[in-house]
Amino acid sequence: MSQTIPHTQLPTEPEISCSTCAACCCQLEVMLFGDEDVPQRFIDTDQWGSEVMRRLDDNWCAALDRNSMRCTIYEVRPLICREFELGAAECLEERQGIAQAYR
Repeated sequence: MSQTIPHTQLPTEPEISCSTCAACCCQLEVMLFGDEDVPQRFIDTDQWGSEVMRRLDDNWCAALDRNSMRCTIYEVRPLICREFELGAAECLEERQGIAQAYR
């Protein structure tokens, strides 16, 4: 008597999750508005005099932990980061751009 082995259909699209991302949004310039609670050591001034999140020589946000690829100031991250929604058009566009860059 033969038995049928159950199988699981793998998703055709990879799951969209910050834990499976290359933190591509952390390479974008992040402008700071008003009374953000970002620690001063992560703030820089751009060429026009506006406050922005500081980026290191590798062009990634200074608040990004390079080992875990997670934000070290997540609870007080800037408004723009809070509004950058996982899976939204902007997120998908940045993820696609990173994927194309490494082909």
